Amino acid sequence: MNMAGPVVQLLISLFVPVGLVWYGRKKGWLSWKPLGVGVVVFLVFSQVLEKALHVAVIDSSGTALKWTNSTALFVTYAALAAGVFEEIGRYVGFRWLLKKHLGYGDGLSFGIGHGGIEAILLGVFGAITSIVLMNLIQSGAFDHTIASSLPADQAAQLKERIKETTFAMYVLGGLERVFAIAFHIVMSLLVLLGVRKRQFRYVIYAICAHALLDVAPALYQAGVVTNIWAIEAILFLAAAASFVWVRRVKVQFESEGESR
Repeated sequence: MNMAGPVVQLLISLFVPVGLVWYGRKKGWLSWKPLGVGVVVFLVFSQVLEKALHVAVIDSSGTALKWTNSTALFVTYAALAAGVFEEIGRYVGFRWLLKKHLGYGDGLSFGIGHGGIEAILLGVFGAITSIVLMNLIQSGAFDHTIASSLPADQAAQLKERIKETTFAMYVLGGLERVFAIAFHIVMSLLVLLGVRKRQFRYVIYAICAHALLDVAPALYQAGVVTNIWAIEAILFLAAAASFVWVRRVKVQFESEGESR
């Protein structure tokens, strides 16, 4: 086991959002309130409400719904759930909590807050968990600490997964958080456009775009697709397209006036 992998994942997942905050502050477009609301919206709508629904409808394997073994229904649910909760959350944030913060920089700040806290929760804490488990396995303490509190098969699977995860997979995990931040910024700006124009259809567009992107990870989770590199390639292309769109949509915000 090489601890360099989770360390790299941790550094990417932490310093990319921190770096974006620093860059936005330096350039003068960072807005602290939208940044904070983005964080809160992610925690409430994704980590509380969405996860509560997951507990109610997804079985313990995490690859099927409780009442059916249909892969198609599972993939449909998995693809839609995040989009519905997170995009509605963004709408609530801009529509009622940020009435005086509807400019381009506010949208960027919201997206960085939303995607940044996700990167920290998944990328940073995930890496720290892996480092702790590696230390326990190497010291021989895993079997009488973690393993003793889990069913034997689950403990064995966890131990094997930690041992077999390669350096490249950890790096990929960090890069995936970067891709996700780019996408969250785009979705934040798209929903913000809808709030500015008073047209809810933009929220529907965001839900559909989010669901479309989540189809690939859902197929991987269901075991239909097993090539992780293909999934990450799709996420990379989405992030690249997001970067282009974010730059181009700035013109629309400026032509309509920075805030309304």
